[in-house]
Amino acid sequence: MFDALSLPVLLLLLFGAGALVIFASIRATGLADTIADRTAMGEAMVGGIVLGGATSLSGVVVSVTAASGGDASFAVSNAVGGIAAQTLFLAVADLLHRRANLEHAAAEPANLFQAVMLLILLSLPVAAIAGPDMAYFGVHPVSICLFVAYVAGVRLSASVRDNPMWTPVETRETRRDEPEDENEAKKTALQPALAFAGLVAIMGACGWIISQIGGSFIARFSLSSSLVGALLTAVITSLPELVTTLVAVRRGALQLAVGGIIGGNTFDTLFLVFSDIAYRDGSIYSAVGMNDLYWLATGMLMTAVLLAGLILRQREGPARIGIESVLMMGIYASAVAVEIFGRS
Repeated sequence: MFDALSLPVLLLLLFGAGALVIFASIRATGLADTIADRTAMGEAMVGGIVLGGATSLSGVVVSVTAASGGDASFAVSNAVGGIAAQTLFLAVADLLHRRANLEHAAAEPANLFQAVMLLILLSLPVAAIAGPDMAYFGVHPVSICLFVAYVAGVRLSASVRDNPMWTPVETRETRRDEPEDENEAKKTALQPALAFAGLVAIMGACGWIISQIGGSFIARFSLSSSLVGALLTAVITSLPELVTTLVAVRRGALQLAVGGIIGGNTFDTLFLVFSDIAYRDGSIYSAVGMNDLYWLATGMLMTAVLLAGLILRQREGPARIGIESVLMMGIYASAVAVEIFGRS
């Protein structure tokens, strides 16, 4: 259906779907903050699980659609490329938060734990790609381990938030997770939750459109699947994370901003699980190339730098942003340069 459309029409649909995803994500951020205030979950957990999962839905649809069509590289590069792009967005948000380094001000044990979980989850696909080719009913055992580890990580993250064994040192720049209105916690979360679900459905539909256009670009212009997945569809479907992060920082919901990115990235590892199930030619990990492994390593490196920044809690760095933000920008820029100019 999309292959018959002209390039201007495809671009118009692509930008239209991206704009709709951005609009829905802006509204979803406000609703997520309201849900956090009206429940006992808190900003870090709502950002990491509810908002992170919702804004990742369009990316899930892209990867699963690509995998079901037999393009393993497109599916995997869209997932891991999105993780790298979304981590970069925290550095962008750090530029806009002028009072202090964002990672310093958003100190939260749950965010630290989720960053550790993300590194664990990203290491599992590396093991699957480097290990022997195996699949049972078309699904690699690592995909099952990945899903189980994610569920366990979510439960442990909630435990870390509710019963922390340590707390960060509070400074003048530290922003605590507290409802803006004390009466907000007494209200029901049903209405904002229903509105939130409607926005999630819109973002999922837009994800399908973006996946079809990305596949059309690969076939029409003979582009590599990793290039389109990591730098086109991954970035477009990650725009909700950029918008929600910037909106959350502007609202002063710093734990929501950081938790939304880290939690969204953690949820994005499940793209690989769903894609492995949708890919019917064996294990998807055995079908990907070194380009996809490179973006996986990039995501791990950027996450490790972010985690170091959350622990270090530098107040100010170059241009009033943390040194970890400068490093993440440099790592991502290098990865893009390698993808565009370094591939033969």
